[in-house]
Amino acid sequence: MSTTRVPPVREPTSRTSLVRRARKVDRVLAETYPDARCELDFDDPFQLLVVTVLSAQTTDRRVNAVRPILFAAYPDPAAMAAAPREHLEQLLGPLGFFRQKTETVLKLSAALVERYDGQVPPKLEELVTLPGVGRKTANVVLGNAFDIPGITVDTHFGRLVRRLGWTEETDAVKVEHAIGALFPKRDWTMLSHHLIWHGRRRCHAKKPACGACPVARWCPSYGTGPTDPEVAAALVRTEGPA
Repeated sequence: MSTTRVPPVREPTSRTSLVRRARKVDRVLAETYPDARCELDFDDPFQLLVVTVLSAQTTDRRVNAVRPILFAAYPDPAAMAAAPREHLEQLLGPLGFFRQKTETVLKLSAALVERYDGQVPPKLEELVTLPGVGRKTANVVLGNAFDIPGITVDTHFGRLVRRLGWTEETDAVKVEHAIGALFPKRDWTMLSHHLIWHGRRRCHAKKPACGACPVARWCPSYGTGPTDPEVAAALVRTEGPA
């Protein structure tokens, strides 16, 4: 018969102990997910920018399936900006919201050509002026295409940092700043990957696998999901959602 592991009672923490606890959790997640990375495939900054925009309201795996044929037809901003709308809609059809996404990709590509000579700018303040690009997308591109540290506050990241008690903020920009203050800047990009992988594989929105969580002892939300190890283990995914 399986036994339920009950983490120790957690007392209110000081700022110093919060920082230590948060960094310990990140180290354990790094050991748990040594292959953590951006799960969107890309060959260059333009591809990453586009596929990140396209990943809204769909899965990375669906975007990865569309990517090869999309960029074979339109490999750079100039080609993409000149793409026939009907053909682009056909290629993006499997992703859902294809008309809106087609419009965004056309405007985004045109803006890159007009403002930045067809190059993706490696600066957050410039990236967020592009159509369809917010701070989340900009930080994905900066961290993974340019190796410039950034925190990616997607739904998984926001959920986990609140469950872990690192912040109570719900606004994405406030979350970004609050969590950034707990970690050295050099760790921001990989921290994002660790938390997003954990959110996709164990700390699910509706039924987290608490009994199979490597950081349960530091989580004030332990017990939100099943704590029985066998029940929890059945909830663990080996990869992100399809």
